[in-house]
Amino acid sequence: MAQFRYRALGTTGEAINGQLEAAGQDEAINQLQERGLLILQIEPTQGETTVGWRAWFKQEPLSGTDLAQFTQQLATLLSAGQPLDRALGTLLSQPSGDKSRRLIERIRDRVKGGRPLSAALTEEGSQFSQLYISMVQAGEAGGSLEATLAQLALYLERSQTLRSEITNALIYPAFLVVGVLGSLILLMAYVVPQFVPIFADLGVPVPVITQSVLWMSQAISDYGSLMLIVLIVGAWLVSARRRDPVRRMRWDKRLLSVRLMGPLIQRLETARLARTLGTLLSNGVPLLSALAIGRQVCANRALQGAVSDAADHVKEGSSLAVALGSSHLLPHLSLQMIQVGEESGQLDTMLIKVADIFDAEAKRSIDRLLAALVPSLTIVMAVLVAFIMLAIMLPLMSLTSNI
Repeated sequence: MAQFRYRALGTTGEAINGQLEAAGQDEAINQLQERGLLILQIEPTQGETTVGWRAWFKQEPLSGTDLAQFTQQLATLLSAGQPLDRALGTLLSQPSGDKSRRLIERIRDRVKGGRPLSAALTEEGSQFSQLYISMVQAGEAGGSLEATLAQLALYLERSQTLRSEITNALIYPAFLVVGVLGSLILLMAYVVPQFVPIFADLGVPVPVITQSVLWMSQAISDYGSLMLIVLIVGAWLVSARRRDPVRRMRWDKRLLSVRLMGPLIQRLETARLARTLGTLLSNGVPLLSALAIGRQVCANRALQGAVSDAADHVKEGSSLAVALGSSHLLPHLSLQMIQVGEESGQLDTMLIKVADIFDAEAKRSIDRLLAALVPSLTIVMAVLVAFIMLAIMLPLMSLTSNI
């Protein structure tokens, strides 16, 4: 993915400057056209890609939690009857970092200059997603900006809550893996080699299990740095190959068929897509525009392609359920519920229900996987440590029996 800088004209003729993220210039142009902007100039930013090393050090002014809080506070102030520029000025008085204060100040100055909030947000580039900007545009067009922002804040809070739950649940297994692997490497690289001269002086037969452990220990001790370099280079090559859209598409499609991870990824992506579409439709965004935005929130490239194909089918007159079902990548239950929503004229409500159902299913699956992960890791690591200790003790036991 690359960063592009652009100049464009909005629907009311105002000049808009900003940045966006896209796989290529054609996709960047399509994103701007979907926003209804007239492109004057677009060019890639020099030496700036989201997959480059600089992306590791790039930090947005507003984190996910801060963005949800900013949205909720702005919705509350607007619902209290404050004008938009005054509400933004009130948020400036809240304690926050310098970057976030400067961002809010820039947005307020643009709004005071007569620009709509959506145009002011667009100029901030990747800080505000296409979903965020489209919902703000829909709220402005429908005269219900405060209600739209409140709904958007709820959406962001749900996403942050799920991400935080998964992160918190993975902290203990991560520490367990790092600690035990560190102990194993220490044993193999420094402790086990100390027994090599002892076994050579004992003059007792060394079991095969001990020979294999000694061989692995010697290899780690002699070639550990080379192994680490090969591992890093291999990881870099895999990452580079995955940047190819065709290879990434094949990989993501295979990932959906993996026994345990595939159904979980499918549920998470279905919930995210359904909630995005339902939220956009309930705020008056047309279905084709909602599908274009929904494609961007899908992390799996195979599902992105399925949503793009579905948009083409819908444009030709197909129903959403049939269009999404043609890819065979979404759960059958979600397609049935979408079909019911279309037939009853409550597609937006049914999409939110689909998201709630699959969010709950994904959470249960994650809880079960994490509940099984810790004891499984403990057993595996205990077996490995026992294997090494047994390899060390067998020759000593043999010597004792000979004596």
